[in-house]
Amino acid sequence: MSELDHGAESARLRDVLARELRSRVRGGVRFDAQARALHSMDASNHRHVPPGVVTPADTEDLVAAVAVCHERGAPVTLRGGGTSIAGQATGTGVVLDTSRHLTAIESLDVDARIAVVQPGVVLDDLRAAAAPLGLTFGPDPSTHSRCTLGGMIGNDACGAHSVAWGRTSANVAWLDVLTPDGVRMRVGPGDAVLPEPGSEVGAERIRADLHALADDHLALIRRGFAPLPRRVSGYALDRLLPENGRDLARSLVGSEGTCAVVLRAGVRLVEAPRFRALAVLGFADDIAAAEAAPALLPYGPLTVESLSAALAGLARSSRGVRLPDGGAWLFVETGGATADEAVERARTVAAEVAPQAFRVVSDPAEQRALWRIREEASGTATRMADGSEAWPGWEDTAVPPERLAEYLRELQALMGQFGLRGLPYGHFGEGCVHIRFDFDLLGTEGIAAYRSFAIELADLVTGFGGSLSGEHGDGQARAELLPRMYGPELVDLFGRFKAVWDPHGRMNPGMLVRPRPLDGDLRFTGMPRQPVPVAFGYPHDHGDFAAAVRRCVGVGKCRETTANSSAGVMCPSFRATGEEKDSTRGRARLLHEMLIGDVVRDGWRSEEVRDALDLCLSCKGCRSDCPVGVDMATYKAEFLHHHYEGRVRPRAHYALGGLPWWSAVATSVPGLAALANAVGSRQTLKRAALRFAGLQPERPLPEFAATSFTRAWRARRPAEDRRDELAAGGTRVVLWPDTFTNRFAPQIAWSAVRVLESAGLTVLVPPKSVCCGLTWVSTGQLDVARGVMRRTLATLRPALDAGLPVVGLEPSCTAALRTDVPELLGAEATALPGAVKTFAQALEELAPNWSPPRIDRPVTGQLHCHQHAVLGDGPDRRLRDLAGLTGALADGCCGLAGNFGYEPGHDAVATRIAEERLLPALHAAPPDAVPLADGFSCRTQIARHTALRPRHLAEVLAQALPAAGDRATENRTQR
Repeated sequence: MSELDHGAESARLRDVLARELRSRVRGGVRFDAQARALHSMDASNHRHVPPGVVTPADTEDLVAAVAVCHERGAPVTLRGGGTSIAGQATGTGVVLDTSRHLTAIESLDVDARIAVVQPGVVLDDLRAAAAPLGLTFGPDPSTHSRCTLGGMIGNDACGAHSVAWGRTSANVAWLDVLTPDGVRMRVGPGDAVLPEPGSEVGAERIRADLHALADDHLALIRRGFAPLPRRVSGYALDRLLPENGRDLARSLVGSEGTCAVVLRAGVRLVEAPRFRALAVLGFADDIAAAEAAPALLPYGPLTVESLSAALAGLARSSRGVRLPDGGAWLFVETGGATADEAVERARTVAAEVAPQAFRVVSDPAEQRALWRIREEASGTATRMADGSEAWPGWEDTAVPPERLAEYLRELQALMGQFGLRGLPYGHFGEGCVHIRFDFDLLGTEGIAAYRSFAIELADLVTGFGGSLSGEHGDGQARAELLPRMYGPELVDLFGRFKAVWDPHGRMNPGMLVRPRPLDGDLRFTGMPRQPVPVAFGYPHDHGDFAAAVRRCVGVGKCRETTANSSAGVMCPSFRATGEEKDSTRGRARLLHEMLIGDVVRDGWRSEEVRDALDLCLSCKGCRSDCPVGVDMATYKAEFLHHHYEGRVRPRAHYALGGLPWWSAVATSVPGLAALANAVGSRQTLKRAALRFAGLQPERPLPEFAATSFTRAWRARRPAEDRRDELAAGGTRVVLWPDTFTNRFAPQIAWSAVRVLESAGLTVLVPPKSVCCGLTWVSTGQLDVARGVMRRTLATLRPALDAGLPVVGLEPSCTAALRTDVPELLGAEATALPGAVKTFAQALEELAPNWSPPRIDRPVTGQLHCHQHAVLGDGPDRRLRDLAGLTGALADGCCGLAGNFGYEPGHDAVATRIAEERLLPALHAAPPDAVPLADGFSCRTQIARHTALRPRHLAEVLAQALPAAGDRATENRTQR
């Protein structure tokens, strides 16, 4: 343990180290509480608060940071994407985060099939660069969209395709490395060691010492490293044997950052099959799938992956995906020079094992949908069907593939002895099983049982000739038990191997050599033992905010930034800034630390948490896209509610939260809307007004309608005509007059009325003013929101009691009715979610025989983030198809979700978010494309950054309807 961890001197020592680093490192150097809290955890069960975090600007900056730490006696912890499951990316050392800037692919040699990469390169970026050349990097863990090559080298990562192309260690040609005491050299196979000038003596010492270590213990090393496809545990000392080429580079792969810093790497690329097919083979259960897997290997499959039906049932991504009958499946991918060849190979392997059912999938989009279920399993598996929590720690044991079924039987028996549950899946073709167990890591007895189970499981695995780790490394979770796998003599050699590279023990201390206890430093230590009751109901977390925060297990899907990202909407602010604090995971980490209270010490008053939540757009993307369903929009509202309780809020909260009130006044007082619009049209007045309201002065002000929809509706439908409308015949719907449609764009409501009536539906409108409360929720004014919601429910009660559907036009407000209102009001609002329908959903379900007018044009525009996350857009896509509106809307976020873009300091980030997906999609659209955006925020953002004037789908359909009747009244009541 470093002296930075001890006593009253720790703060002074941190200050000295921070000053020295800032004087010599050009990249980011942060020793503040927020940065330390953000990097206190990875995706494991463990937690270590580092003294500080450095994000080197380039390779020389990384070298300088290591030199300062060495001179000051400070340990270092290397970190890439921070998705390690065994705890090796969290430690007591200064965190050197390579994922921020060391992201260059320096060269790509097609003939040699070698790519030279910096350690922070994300795997999918390398694969995207190699794809046009027909090449790829073989290993592909499920975190391929955010894991870094440096992290893969550290853990000897594998992935679904290692059955064909091997682990990372088999795909590393050479490494440029730096020892903590400053020796720089390139290492690879054989005796070739290429030192940098000034490192010759040190490099020769390392080479000679490693050769001597191997030569003095040849028999021990040969005997202790039996062949096993997924042996990742310990150090790869067998790579130092003469018959294995004395490969220093491959001996470092899997060393978990405990020996040297990888500055750059030469990695081998493989030829990617031109076409792929996926055979999905159904079996009765996991054991039957395990029994079948070895028979597939002689056919040279690219993957042999397992997925259980129970796990698929928990995955949001499985909705609408067709799987053959079975209690478990093997995903067997085959390749070919033609599509027919790939399909024929897939059918051949299916015939070999005769599953109870199977499908061969050749469509790439459908293959991606199936793989997404499998790839998200590391997050999905953390929640059992009854909501119980399940955790890693023994995530990836591996045995010889031919013994896997027998091992699974004995594993089930062991789980039964300890009363544990878990859903197995994984790389069955290589005998590697992923499973998260429902350990009780919150109480003393549960932790003791966790330790006992780990010891017995280690003995079970080694009894089968297996490896404690088959993919993720040992870290703190398993290193303590390495003597049970290798014996004390080989473990002693591990210590000597590390000492050759790191004589002072400063590289990631506590991992692999002299490991910290497997049940020590657990991430939940210090968390509240009693539920933390708060405003939102958190129905899936038993009303406990701490349990809601624990949902984030750190798999980092919110950190996806690659072009082929499957993250959907989340996390738009991270995609714009690249800062950990702006990811869903980073914000969850800070809330976790807030609940512990030893680093983030001010509880709900924490400025560190407030500042990290500042750039959260409340887009709700994480609610659907996070594999474990973290809902940061809700957490942000909860935090702001407590943070400002009893205090004056920022002016923007009053201006934006109270928007329904201000807009109601503006559209009710004669002449006031025109005056407000005149102010908005004059730059000087507009900027002054926005500054006064505490808002972003550069933003345009949307125009108020001269007359609101509801006011005009009531003028058109006198009270006596509305008296008995709840008892009227026909299919009736309540059109929800949300603030944005009602006060700013009433033409959308009138268009919706025309379309709904053309479909034979009778349209009703609430008799009084109603509001979903969204603007108060998004600014954390939850007491006000609840009052608004209760009044709204009282107004809606007769319609709900009559079983009438409520049709929303604005996606954000419709989503709030379906989620925020019932989650804040609980039992009072149980009837509401089932009644709420989108415009397209209402037409599809209530008027199934109606056909929209044919428009036959392409579309462009934006799918609203709340519709993506909460409501779904299936009915909208089908309605567009019926109308001949072809093409897809941009996913992601427009950058103006809710009140985000109008708050001070957000304008540049909002623009960067729009520039990532939305604006390129608009610019690439055909000239005759119809610009569509159902959301008010999306339309506002598009109108600001383009010359387009996007419309709601209801407007487009209404305009295409044949003229019917006298529309003079309607025209007079619109703007």
